[in-house]
Amino acid sequence: MPFEGEVNPQDRRGTPQARLLAESAALKRFSRRSFIGGAGAASLLAADMLLTREVQSQRRTTRILQVADDFADAYYPDASWFLFPGYKTSWEEAQWILNTLRGALNKRARLAAVGYSNLGLNINEVVNAIVDYISAEKITKLFFYGHSFGGMLATQVAARLLAAHGVEVQFILLDSSPYSAHDVLDQSWFDGVVFLYERGFRFPSTLRGGYELGERIIHKDERSWRQILDQTLEQLSPIAPSSVLVQTESAYIYHFDGSQFAGKLGKAKMAYLGNPKDQTVAYETAVETWAVVFKDNMVSSNLQTTGAAPAHASPGWNPQVYRPLLTELLDEFVPLPRGGSRVSIF
Repeated sequence: MPFEGEVNPQDRRGTPQARLLAESAALKRFSRRSFIGGAGAASLLAADMLLTREVQSQRRTTRILQVADDFADAYYPDASWFLFPGYKTSWEEAQWILNTLRGALNKRARLAAVGYSNLGLNINEVVNAIVDYISAEKITKLFFYGHSFGGMLATQVAARLLAAHGVEVQFILLDSSPYSAHDVLDQSWFDGVVFLYERGFRFPSTLRGGYELGERIIHKDERSWRQILDQTLEQLSPIAPSSVLVQTESAYIYHFDGSQFAGKLGKAKMAYLGNPKDQTVAYETAVETWAVVFKDNMVSSNLQTTGAAPAHASPGWNPQVYRPLLTELLDEFVPLPRGGSRVSIF
């Protein structure tokens, strides 16, 4: 029982001094391990924010991403493959695709990929980046690999290079490429993306995460759960294409008209590689339309990536399917050269 004038301890708990003492005691009990763990987590978050900012700042322009290959660099210094990445394909994934296919591609040319700007797909920037690269590297032989929608872009760029610079592409490979927006199977979703983009709406990353995951679950039969997780997380990472780039790619596909480039590719040889089980692009209509419209250039349209999973444009996941087909195709229509030269087209 407290003496007269003494404050009951029960009453001290609500005073500012009592709260301060309680908080001090709690701080003392806070373990060093917890403090170090919290500090480490904060450091990782800060580093991630800095990395994200750095990565995004480096991808504000279109760049040509060279993939070093000792054999090709030594024997074919004047020739280069250019991979045109598909829809939502990051710079890293584009380079990964070239690495998985190097055994089939490096026997004819060096390896490079087009890295699209995160500010949006810009045809002039792509053409200029390629022109600058072939001038600096003294490239005289060009081979294009159109990965999914990249086949559309590769065709347009090839026509532009010939018309504006007199540079003729030797070979254009279309890997599961749609000929037009009508070949896109998820038409309502695709139309919605373009509709919102052309009315000024930009997808925030949180909303994008939902539709990335949903799109892959819809095509679950084309992917394993591990592929769904890996591909979804990649699209939410700092290295992923920006939402603006994805929306501009959508708009490009939506408005693409291949017929305007027919007869404007010179002697370029074209080939189509696809899969009848493709659930992203309507294989039958796409391959038939490309073959009819570009009949003067198309040399092969019957090779199929049977057994590939996912079925749509997946060389990175299925090199054992793609490499033999590419080797067969190139051996027939692009015979091995005797050697390179350093004669420049400029």
